[in-house]
Amino acid sequence: MKPLPKTDHSLLLRTNFSEGAGWTALCEAIRRPSEDGFTASIDGVSDPDYDALTIEQLVVLCPKGGDRRFAFIADTSTFTDSERPILVVDLNDEPGRTFRVIPSEIWGVENNLSIANMDFREFAECVDPDGVFRGFSQR
Repeated sequence: MKPLPKTDHSLLLRTNFSEGAGWTALCEAIRRPSEDGFTASIDGVSDPDYDALTIEQLVVLCPKGGDRRFAFIADTSTFTDSERPILVVDLNDEPGRTFRVIPSEIWGVENNLSIANMDFREFAECVDPDGVFRGFSQR
């Protein structure tokens, strides 16, 4: 597997290529500002070389202590679930630990994890019973 590309922002990696329109819609959704005007700083990577990439493979590509502390994954569940929940993978504290986040809440996860304002664990422990983070105000 080839190395992940260098990006200036957090990474959203597409690992399912079953529908092109879904990827375009997802990228548009994550770029929409929150009600307070916050946005996520995310670079989307759509490269068929990463088709069906597993969490285990991602962890190998991004070893603990490397440049990336977490990554977002657009996988089969992202494109088949009506809420489009994006997989968030811890690459630092507990490599391979995951939770999902809906596109409208990705800004909060990305912003806080990027500046280490919050830990991965804090988000992972605040998911709904189905493993999806829908924001703190929903709780």
